[in-house]
Amino acid sequence: MAANKNAPPTTLDKEQIMGMAEKEMEYRVELFNKLTHTCFNKCVEKRYKEAELNMGENSCIDRCVSKYWQVTNLIGQLLGSGRPPM
Repeated sequence: MAANKNAPPTTLDKEQIMGMAEKEMEYRVELFNKLTHTCFNKCVEKRYKEAELNMGENSCIDRCVSKYWQVTNLIGQLLGSGRPPM
């Protein structure tokens, strides 16, 4: 018999939803940490000369973050569609 779609979620459903939400949060935190680490290492000089990022470092970080998101979205789309990479 088909389950009623208007019925309140069971305890098991709630646990599954919470588990999925936790996994999603872990994924997003890991993605953010990788992005931060990658772009920082690429764009910021190892020897700090100033307390603030200079214009070149800011531009580099902007480009790095933009490319990182573009690639992440492209990979997500390819994995979601089941198509082989180009």
